[in-house]
Amino acid sequence: MNDINSINMRALKFFIGVYDSKSYSVVARKEGVSPSMISRVISQLEDSLGQQLFYRNTRAIIPTESGRIFIEYARSMAEQLNEVRNELLDRTIEPKGLIRINAPVFFGQRHIAPWLAGFLRRYPQVQVELTQTDDYIDPHVSAADIIFRIGTLVDSSLHSRILGSQTYHLAASKAYIALHGMPTEPADLKNHQCLVYSGSSGQNRWFFNKNKTTWLHQPITPILTSNNAETLLIAALNDMGIVLFPDWLIGDSLKNGQLISLLTDCESAIKIDQHYITAIYPNSRTPSLNVRAVIDYFLEVYGNPPYWKYQG
Repeated sequence: MNDINSINMRALKFFIGVYDSKSYSVVARKEGVSPSMISRVISQLEDSLGQQLFYRNTRAIIPTESGRIFIEYARSMAEQLNEVRNELLDRTIEPKGLIRINAPVFFGQRHIAPWLAGFLRRYPQVQVELTQTDDYIDPHVSAADIIFRIGTLVDSSLHSRILGSQTYHLAASKAYIALHGMPTEPADLKNHQCLVYSGSSGQNRWFFNKNKTTWLHQPITPILTSNNAETLLIAALNDMGIVLFPDWLIGDSLKNGQLISLLTDCESAIKIDQHYITAIYPNSRTPSLNVRAVIDYFLEVYGNPPYWKYQG
């Protein structure tokens, strides 16, 4: 190794970004620099280590064996430096600066955006950038300080805080049930008008579990599919058919009687694994003061159980 002491945080950050994205251009856009600068910093890092970290050609950037070995050390060093930075930031009196939040579209509209005014009143030196997408976000690549996500957390390199569990309800309007009848078992859904979410991973499948035994998939032929949950909810509220949605989405409609819960002797879901609403902070085991402020604030306003929970 020529001069390992010259390795700095910026070089580690660029290396990790290129390793994850396999692209100089992606990292350059994220960091607001030119691809040539990314290339130059990576070359300097290789000189410092005395090892080639990537194979480069016109179509791809592929990690070498040395790159695959170094990535674990790079992530560890970057995390330690982040922890030191966060500890130093914590010496400030209160959160300040830009906090970048990413969230699913409808969850963000329903349960993040309405509460941001209160958050900013509490922390007047903070600015929030909220981006919303239902597509998969790679926390290692995304330019976000905190990511709200719904699902199972399987990546052990990520750090998260559970904000609540997700419970599904099969539901329809009273007018729809008066016209089409009440289903008494999952198989009855074959004869009903079903409204089904269909996203980037395909059409949702509907599962049911009676008496906490075995989850069974119930095939359905939807009358309407959409990649927008709000569209399907509006259709259900207008008596078009039956939806299977989580309580954070339809809890209000169930509580005020616009929708009624069906097949209440069965558990229902679109996936059989338990899903949680989590706040992910990928960059450090110890979250910064800003990230902790966001998490603590939403834990407070959501409550335990969360305010959207339907107990009927």
